[in-house]
Amino acid sequence: MKTRFVLIETSHAGNVGGVARAMKVMGFDDLVLVRPRWANVLRREETIQRASGANDVLANARIVDTLDEALDGISHLCATAMTPRDFGPPTRSPRQHLPTLVAPDAPPQAGVAFLFGSERFGMANEDVYRCHMCLSIPTEPNFGSLNLAAAVQLIAYEWREALGGFALPPSGTPEQVPADARAVAGVLDHWQQALVDVGFLDPAAPKKLMPRLNQLLNRAQLAEEEVHILRGVARAVQQVAAKAKR
Repeated sequence: MKTRFVLIETSHAGNVGGVARAMKVMGFDDLVLVRPRWANVLRREETIQRASGANDVLANARIVDTLDEALDGISHLCATAMTPRDFGPPTRSPRQHLPTLVAPDAPPQAGVAFLFGSERFGMANEDVYRCHMCLSIPTEPNFGSLNLAAAVQLIAYEWREALGGFALPPSGTPEQVPADARAVAGVLDHWQQALVDVGFLDPAAPKKLMPRLNQLLNRAQLAEEEVHILRGVARAVQQVAAKAKR
């Protein structure tokens, strides 16, 4: 679904760069700025530094004079605000609202835009009123102030998750082959002999030691490689015990 992030009257160049970075890591690249403080904000050094490599998002971004221009081709508007507005749209958290936009029974949308106000004043009432939903990020009630780029990152993440998310990369650790019951029994036999050799286990009165060790290994769900490690430890214990008896 077409997704656009709209920054209204942004005053800090570094935040524009931070927003570009937040968008790129979530796979979005449509950024529009409405009347930013700096006409050259997309080329300022602070912007580029804070973008941390998201230069393609900056290169693709547009600066416009009016919110109407920023919303061309968009059908669903989400304002971002800490507090609900009288006579404004309903207020929900991103996690409550965003999945409803892509639900099987959701009406089709030409595109979704997320609107963010200036760092000092937030969004103007008239801009909030024209939106379909007001998104409020749940925060500590006594300290709800979020940096602009941080707020964009949270919204971008929740929207990407609603769209299906990204698959996690494969782990660098190779998949372990589970040990079969015979291999586990071999470990137990080997450890039983090693424990006898060092005098820890009395074969005449073993009590419940070996069944308990059996349950411990079952809970551990040993891999084949781990079986080899445990048998190597048992072998080393036996060698030490044999030397001590000479």
